[in-house]
Amino acid sequence: MDWVPESASPACFATQIRAFAESDRATVAFADQGIPYLENAFWTAGQRQAHPIHEISYRACFKPQLPAFFVRRLTAPGEAVYDPFMGRGTTPVEAALLGRRAAGNDINPLGVLLTRPRLAPPDPDQVAAALATVDWDAGAAEPADLLAFYSQATLLRLNALRSWLERHASLADETPDPVADWIRMVALNRLTGHSPGFFSGYTMPPNQAVSVAAQRRINARLDQTPPDRDIPAIILKKSRALLAKPLPGPALPFRLTTGPAERNPAIADGSVALVVTSPPFLDVVQYAEDNWLRCWFAGIDAQAVPIARHASSAAWQAMIRAVLAEIARVVRPGGHLAFEVGEVRNGTVLLERLVWEAAEGLPLERLFVMLNRQDFTKTANCWGVANNRRGTNSNRIVVMRRQ
Repeated sequence: MDWVPESASPACFATQIRAFAESDRATVAFADQGIPYLENAFWTAGQRQAHPIHEISYRACFKPQLPAFFVRRLTAPGEAVYDPFMGRGTTPVEAALLGRRAAGNDINPLGVLLTRPRLAPPDPDQVAAALATVDWDAGAAEPADLLAFYSQATLLRLNALRSWLERHASLADETPDPVADWIRMVALNRLTGHSPGFFSGYTMPPNQAVSVAAQRRINARLDQTPPDRDIPAIILKKSRALLAKPLPGPALPFRLTTGPAERNPAIADGSVALVVTSPPFLDVVQYAEDNWLRCWFAGIDAQAVPIARHASSAAWQAMIRAVLAEIARVVRPGGHLAFEVGEVRNGTVLLERLVWEAAEGLPLERLFVMLNRQDFTKTANCWGVANNRRGTNSNRIVVMRRQ
């Protein structure tokens, strides 16, 4: 049910969350160090419960059900929803699926490459026709180090596809051919993985590319030689899977940018109804290292992407305050912010407290922290970690309202 913002108030939203009863648990309200918390399982922890177009892997991304929970309750159709740390684009894509105007930003150009094609996807038949125009024998099996991941024939075809994409969807082109843009997005998601549905031999999950040396050790341990892969067939199969469920209709106009989260002049003052976002959690995830192979394929210099690492809580909190000030600028009066921070360092650092403190003195009314407890965490399972023991087993969302 959509919740029209003109009838909304912080009090009624808090009441709605307190009374939330779609799960088997009652919402628990408590306070910790002066911060009000509301705890429950607010959305499903099951996998593949959302639209399949979200099934693009990226490190440390949240489930589509998280932004959907807030978009449905705190915005009306046609309003703008923004994520200044969009990553793979979960918030903009879900906002578009729900009939809102999507806006997103990320410091890494990969964010736009992974998000833009899914806001205006082509028909799979168009994808098949475009793939048929690629000269798959026009590449070269280089750089040689990548033969740790790919067979010689597969690496040759990958380079042929890279050359074709440079002609049809240049990285510098803000309005590339939409079919080529889609093909690049799918290829970026199929570069490495642990099944025949990926271009590589067996390696780590697709959201983390290991180093060449680490892959050689994997190959030696498994006595593995990377097999030949049918690249166009894999791309077409994944395209059909992503588009297996009907889309609700043409997406509304959207705005995607690349740059720092604390300064985005492309987003006008007071133009956003809701921000749903999740920043980097200190220095826990190494985004440049995880995405080096995707950056190679897309022609991005991974080392030139100015991804900040904050080893200390004080440095991280200073960054968060700057971002919150920018969010206060772009969100309209009465609009909301859902700021997700998850868990880090086995729960010894509670980032929501740092966010709460960072908002002091800004025109953002701090409402409460939603603690979404999960009974199932696929990320933990894929690393061989028991559920609710390690990994991210909860979402901690600081909810604020623009005064």
